[in-house]
Amino acid sequence: MNAKDATRVRTALTGRNLRMPLAALSAVLVLGGCATFSADGGFGPVEQTVKARSGRDVVWAKTDEQREALAARTLELLAQPLSVESAVQVALLNNRGLQAAYYDLGISEADLVQASRLPNPRFSMLRTRRGEDYKIEQALTFNIFSLITMPLAREIELRRFEQAKLGAAFDALRLAADTRRAYFAAVAADETTRYMEQVRQAAEASADLAQRMARAGNFSRLQQAREQSFYADATAQLARARANAVSAREQLARLMGVWGPQLAFRLPERLPDLPKAVGERPDLESLAMQQRLDLQSVRAQLEGLGRNLGLTRTTRFLNALEFGPARVLEGERSEPYKNGYDIAFEIPIFDFGSTRVAKAEAIYMQAVERATETAINARSEVREAYHTYRTQYDLAKHYRDEVVPLRKRISEENQLRYNGMLIGVFELLADARAQISSVASYIDALRDFWIAQSNLEMSLVGRPGGAVAIAPAAAAQAGGEAAGH
Repeated sequence: MNAKDATRVRTALTGRNLRMPLAALSAVLVLGGCATFSADGGFGPVEQTVKARSGRDVVWAKTDEQREALAARTLELLAQPLSVESAVQVALLNNRGLQAAYYDLGISEADLVQASRLPNPRFSMLRTRRGEDYKIEQALTFNIFSLITMPLAREIELRRFEQAKLGAAFDALRLAADTRRAYFAAVAADETTRYMEQVRQAAEASADLAQRMARAGNFSRLQQAREQSFYADATAQLARARANAVSAREQLARLMGVWGPQLAFRLPERLPDLPKAVGERPDLESLAMQQRLDLQSVRAQLEGLGRNLGLTRTTRFLNALEFGPARVLEGERSEPYKNGYDIAFEIPIFDFGSTRVAKAEAIYMQAVERATETAINARSEVREAYHTYRTQYDLAKHYRDEVVPLRKRISEENQLRYNGMLIGVFELLADARAQISSVASYIDALRDFWIAQSNLEMSLVGRPGGAVAIAPAAAAQAGGEAAGH
């Protein structure tokens, strides 16, 4: 209902004779009952935002047929070795927590439709009797104040609905980022476990040889204990690596929402290669200011609170006004009714509305400070994410180009020296353990780089681990009081 419709209805309600004709009442009911739910429940903008930011599809499954279709597509994706993109797609389609979050749209839209509809009229009746004398009062009243404030009440709920859309898109994009991180962690954990198994095998061979040589009298007890200690440490490291691999895989499984036979998904044997180069990104802060969903939500919330404050000041003296037709019978039951009208409103004797205005002003200034804090933190978060990204790239590149090749060259030289009988088998085995450990460190650095890249992408969407803020309870209450709902 627009302002012109509201004015027309108010005119019909407050005519010269101050009675509500049936035609005017019918018009009010028709105008108030025209609000309906949208066809897609507000999910269309969410789908477009997620597609544009992640390149992946999202579906809000509301029917059994849609859920069966998603289950079939999930099985199709899980049948192949998982790439990071397919893992993200499975999570966006199959994660039940995300599906539950989408229903915030339905809740918010229901509030919007409710705010767009007129409140029900109220019927009251008083009946007394003494002998043949009756007193009957009947009144049908309508909250005119709610009608006057309906456009703004609808605007408040419309803004919350838009924030709910931003929140749903943020939840999906955050799930995508979490899945990327979990995917890289799971692949790295599996790869590290395989290398730790090689370290343990080398340490086991060294410890076994040391034990045989000690029995033959060719090895001291100290040397044997040292090799046995290497083997014990390698066994403990392998156990930790296996436990970490199980935890990382289960974390990925939870994010993808898989269980039962779906847990047999296959991961690649190694992480993606390091990119050849990464470029400078001097525009990251400005991109964050433009693109971050939490900043968009804060701006909308702040604008809405400013409008709420204006309404609170306007309606500070009048917070409730009800008007409607009434009829009264006094005397015998056969006497005719006396027709009239009933009007009720608050009288500002003790409370002149200053408390509501003060509260609204405090809520608005609180939101201003929080919006400023959010913008400052966003700039800092994107700078930190980019610095970590570049550092992890340089570190992984250093391991790839310097540390691992040097360990390999040392191993090759020691192999030649061993063949020439210049060093013993224990030195060769120790060098093999060191080379494998350097490769495991490179795996960790490569994993951290891909995770840092995911964090950088997420920093352009919103605060990692955060959420898009909906109007806080105090602000919502202030808006509700102003609107009379």
